[in-house]
Amino acid sequence: MTVTTREEIKVGEMVIRFLLERDESGGAVAVFEFDVPTGAKIAAAHSHDGYDETIYGLEGVLTWTLAGVPVEVGPGDALFIPRGVVHHFDNAHDTDAKALAIVTPGILGPDFFREIAAIVDASAGGPPDLVALGAVMRRHGLTPAPPTQLPSES
Repeated sequence: MTVTTREEIKVGEMVIRFLLERDESGGAVAVFEFDVPTGAKIAAAHSHDGYDETIYGLEGVLTWTLAGVPVEVGPGDALFIPRGVVHHFDNAHDTDAKALAIVTPGILGPDFFREIAAIVDASAGGPPDLVALGAVMRRHGLTPAPPTQLPSES
């Protein structure tokens, strides 16, 4: 099945487009592209319980922090994130970034991002409801990082 127009899901400043969903791969893989504007600090530190994630840089540079170690991912770079490893990313650079995420098996889907977007939108620019975010994360196979594992801000 080929789809030429994909839904854009906006979570704060980030835009996500699924290219391949669980149902299209028999559950084997999910693939999505995401845009991260310059200066954006997006993903809360978390780990995945039941899937691995591979990130492939398309444009710009994202700084991923895995188990406390920063890694720059730019065009043509790939980063493997095994399940259970606490990580997050941001774009502290002066150009917008775009990357591809490959989730194996394909557990994560658009519903996760739609639910997160609804919570972020409901905050009307203020801090989102962290309890609600945590509940959505857990329901979709992500574990928020405990405060002792949160990255320090520079």
